[in-house]
Amino acid sequence: MREFTSELPQRISRPNTHSQPLPAYRGILAVDAKGFTGRPAIEHEAVSRVVPELLKTALFRAELQDLWEDRTFPASTGDGYIFGFDPTRMPFVIHPLLLMLQDVLTDYNVLSYGAVPIRLRASVHVGPLPDTRDEFSGNGTARNDTHRLLDSRPVKAVLASHKEKITHVAAILSDRCYEDAVASGYTGRHLDHFVEVAATVEGKPFSQRAWIYVPQPSGPLYEEVPDAVTTVEPTQEGATAQAHDDTPAPQVRNSAPHGNLNTGTVHGGQSVANRHVAGDYVEGNKAGRVRGFQGDQVRGNKYQGRQ
Repeated sequence: MREFTSELPQRISRPNTHSQPLPAYRGILAVDAKGFTGRPAIEHEAVSRVVPELLKTALFRAELQDLWEDRTFPASTGDGYIFGFDPTRMPFVIHPLLLMLQDVLTDYNVLSYGAVPIRLRASVHVGPLPDTRDEFSGNGTARNDTHRLLDSRPVKAVLASHKEKITHVAAILSDRCYEDAVASGYTGRHLDHFVEVAATVEGKPFSQRAWIYVPQPSGPLYEEVPDAVTTVEPTQEGATAQAHDDTPAPQVRNSAPHGNLNTGTVHGGQSVANRHVAGDYVEGNKAGRVRGFQGDQVRGNKYQGRQ
């Protein structure tokens, strides 16, 4: 039994009162299982146990077992796992680890090693974090931002829109991680594999530039232009809607001469009864909440046979 002490805890240092050394910079990797809270309660413990094992297996297969053995402030988050690592190894965490994690999950899910199929979101970040070797280790802004990135809209949208039998991992990199490890050329993955997004979290005051990376895509990547100004041109059958931002940015103009133009979330119902628009005939209702990827995939000549 721990002895009680009447001494007050150490006083917390106020920010910007005196200079002190920064904590060591650390890479941070966090993973999270998709749809954890929607699973039956009986599956929760099994998922909590298997996620770090899958991560460990991927690290060993990628010949990065030292990152597992030397990890700092490791912790289970219930539906995921987080740990810190030497930031000089960041390029290897991005590739080949994330690709290997995709392969490990494919084995686990497709070959039915487990009865509970698992798809993971992953976030990668870097920043100064203390390693006190106790339960309070690794706390700081960089760690908080890693979790925010993991919960952000773009990475969730990717797993929601890609085929669950194909895409088992969707990753999001902080802008600093991308600039230091990818744009600099140190990561063995071409820049075209990464898509710039504005990472926001529903209900949280968080918005950062970030980069989506999907090792095995099976659908459209979530693309968003941060700080864009969107203007909807007035038409004969439409109205004008504008969204402005204080920072200068390229202007994007959209129009829908014969119907409705949606640039965000649609609640309720809407009806469209158009004549031929670009050769397509559209009639009927689109009801409920529209969100995510609404574009059409067209192969070949869209206008063939419609001259």
